[in-house]
Amino acid sequence: MIERFYLKDYLSFQETELNLQSGLVVFTGPSGSGKSILMESILSSVGGASCDAAVCESSVTWEIDEDACGIENDDINVFKHLKKEKSRYFINNQSISRKAISAVAAKYLRHLSLKDFSDFENENLLDILDSRIEVKSHGIVDLKKKYRETFTEYHWTKQELQVIKDEEKKIVELKEFAAFEIKKIEDVNPVVGEDEELLKIKKELSRKEKVLESIGGATEIFNYEHLVSSALESLDVDSSFFDDAMNELRGVFESAKERFNALEDVDVEEVLNRIEELSGLKRRYGSIEEALEYKEQKKIELAKYENIEIEKHDLEQKYEHLAKEVASLADALSSMREAELASFEADLNGYLKSLYLREATVNMQKTPYAKAGQDAVSIELSGTKLDKISTGEFNRLRLAVLALKSEFMSKNGGVLMLDEIDANLSGEESMSVAKVLKQLSKHFQIFVISHQPQLTSMGDQHFLVYKDGTISKTKELDFEERIDEIARIISGENISKEAKQFAKELLEANR
Repeated sequence: MIERFYLKDYLSFQETELNLQSGLVVFTGPSGSGKSILMESILSSVGGASCDAAVCESSVTWEIDEDACGIENDDINVFKHLKKEKSRYFINNQSISRKAISAVAAKYLRHLSLKDFSDFENENLLDILDSRIEVKSHGIVDLKKKYRETFTEYHWTKQELQVIKDEEKKIVELKEFAAFEIKKIEDVNPVVGEDEELLKIKKELSRKEKVLESIGGATEIFNYEHLVSSALESLDVDSSFFDDAMNELRGVFESAKERFNALEDVDVEEVLNRIEELSGLKRRYGSIEEALEYKEQKKIELAKYENIEIEKHDLEQKYEHLAKEVASLADALSSMREAELASFEADLNGYLKSLYLREATVNMQKTPYAKAGQDAVSIELSGTKLDKISTGEFNRLRLAVLALKSEFMSKNGGVLMLDEIDANLSGEESMSVAKVLKQLSKHFQIFVISHQPQLTSMGDQHFLVYKDGTISKTKELDFEERIDEIARIISGENISKEAKQFAKELLEANR
């Protein structure tokens, strides 16, 4: 519920604060006093409308989905709309977009002044119907659970089977492509690291003659080795360091000659061709390692394609079994719903009669299987589709559906906002609307603007909206003040004794 509302600087309002109760909250006052402005500003505080108020703030008991909007719950959550140069929205002083704050509030607050067909959606009507059945037979709970589980498996199996059928259409092409890719890599038969080794060989071959020629010239140094040794002896210098250096040099030259001699049998053309083959793979796949990984992936795909017929056969058998089970469970659900449909229609028309509306017909048709079964429930008012009836009839029919739903509600349904739902109704019609709203107020906090004494007298809380000069103000009325206000509604500004007596009787009767 909304526990507190605060408004500052909006049109004729300078500042007002409402401390709100649960149940039916009625707003009355002379025409032009600002009732609709006040209702609009309450909606604006939670992103349901837009206004130019400096501050619109609602303190609510609603629980926020912390994961969805990233805002933590407080004991009382505060929704706020500020307008300076532009509109800004907050929850618990954390900035949030209008779209996001509206999405949070939409779970708990509904404005019934517009033609909103959500109450007549199939899912909602089926929920009401099933709740009625549950009171008489708890078996529907287990049946619905079993159906949902089976339908979910049936749905995914159907999708998997369709994927296979789609793949099957191009399976020949896919198999040929996979086999071609595997053969292309296997024909090259690359080895990891082979390309690097071949490049080294290519480099060695390219410089073989030049290096051997250089070594040949350098070996002349050994012809003068004895002269250096003699010179060192004549100087009384130990020649061992020179001998070691010359021996190491011989080893280097011999090793180089052996390495290059080993390349004598290497076919240069073959090396170059092999390098080109490997380069082709690398250009296509990135590296030899990636080429080999791709080959293994294609082998797995090829095996899958070759086994697809077996997989398809198994899935077809599973799908056939699940389809029969879903059909059986859906038929059982439909039977229970069909048995309750007449009672549903009769009780709905009971509310409609009290609301002075034409009779409704409730129809149920078969549809493709869905999460809730195979049934589609629809309502018409004396054969007239809902989009063709007047707004007044639509909203009273909506109240009747909500009343049916509330009979089996076990938790608070949130906030309903209605703007002059009893406008242009007779006294009897207004009283019928008031009685339905009173029943709904057991499960909803209801804000309603009224110009009729019947609905006003039913309120659990009554606010007067009035003008003090050009300034709009609000005041919560006590019992005696309510008598005066209802008497004003009945007889106008010049309140008669009869109007005051009737107002008192109405209030006492509805206490």
